[in-house]
Amino acid sequence: MCDYSLHNVATRPSKVGDKLMTTNFPNTVTRGFCAVGEPHVAVCLMPGTEVAFEQEAESAHPFAWLFPRLGFGKIGANVARFRQINLDYPTAHHDALEFANGKVVLVNALRPGQRATVLQLPASAGVSGRVEDKARSELIP
Repeated sequence: MCDYSLHNVATRPSKVGDKLMTTNFPNTVTRGFCAVGEPHVAVCLMPGTEVAFEQEAESAHPFAWLFPRLGFGKIGANVARFRQINLDYPTAHHDALEFANGKVVLVNALRPGQRATVLQLPASAGVSGRVEDKARSELIP
């Protein structure tokens, strides 16, 4: 699941051990993950996929470049689980990472150029991580 797949960007699903990098995709206003060495191909994460950043993850805070020692944009963790948020808003970005410290950050808000590794995929490929899918399935006899 990639928000950025909606913007005419080539995509592929993630695999365990993938080396990823946060990037701005060409001709879009969206950030996401690409494989290291494949900057024009979005790597899509399924909800529940776990990733580990090489260093403490950072959001693209406007003051981070001006005052790097103050820690603007620092998330405080480097391991996260992919999930989707804001599903009630169809025009909003949905792809997010929930970090080990509880912070939830939109993938689109991550600072470009950070490297991460896919640690594990969800237990089941059928797991969507979307609350309304579960609610909908409970209505079907």
